[in-house]
Amino acid sequence: MSSTLTIVARIEAVEDKVELVKRELLKLIAPTLNEPGCIQYDLHQDNEYPAVFIFYENWQSRELWQAHMGSTHLAEYKRATEGAVASFALNEMTKIRE
Repeated sequence: MSSTLTIVARIEAVEDKVELVKRELLKLIAPTLNEPGCIQYDLHQDNEYPAVFIFYENWQSRELWQAHMGSTHLAEYKRATEGAVASFALNEMTKIRE
């Protein structure tokens, strides 16, 4: 089994704050891709429900992902979107290989 950690994060914006949340999520991409251990960091927006965003991430290890969770840019995102996120769910996953 791979030691790579996959993260699926679901962010739902408050209806009148979709553009704010989207703008702030987009700001996370460049600095995160430059972090040690970040393999993939893709942001998606639901076609039918534009308030829903998904980050699909792959990290070399859980420890490196944890370092990301303590990053300055993530803290800035949280401050900028306070009160603008209706729900947030995060799944730590491991790819199953045959």
